[in-house]
Amino acid sequence: QVQSVESGGGLVQAGGSLRLSCAASGFTFANYAMGWFRQAPGKEREFVARIAWSGGSTYYADSVKGRFTISRDNAKNTMWLQMNSLKPEDTAVYYCAAQRGGVFSVAASSYTYWGPGTQVTVSS
Repeated sequence: QVQSVESGGGLVQAGGSLRLSCAASGFTFANYAMGWFRQAPGKEREFVARIAWSGGSTYYADSVKGRFTISRDNAKNTMWLQMNSLKPEDTAVYYCAAQRGGVFSVAASSYTYWGPGTQVTVSS
């Protein structure tokens, strides 16, 4: 069964930290660039961060740059998102997904194998 499963979400105060995990199965994780997206109530799903298949290249949305760090371990079929200095506007459901094809993309339509998401709530 092909799936990605996110975990690690929760309720945290502004300024706090959380570490999200994405466990992949059923596909060759090491062959795919991976991404994190988020969706707040009433808003479109938005790109957060992307990591190349090798882990050697990362890219972040401006809104999280300097606060979030994406990483992966291909031997464990796992990706993480370390989130520091959290803000109330970071509140959303966070999703991980695998990018189709080799061309760099931050569009959600370019991604597949979506997980069910994990809720992150940041209180002020």
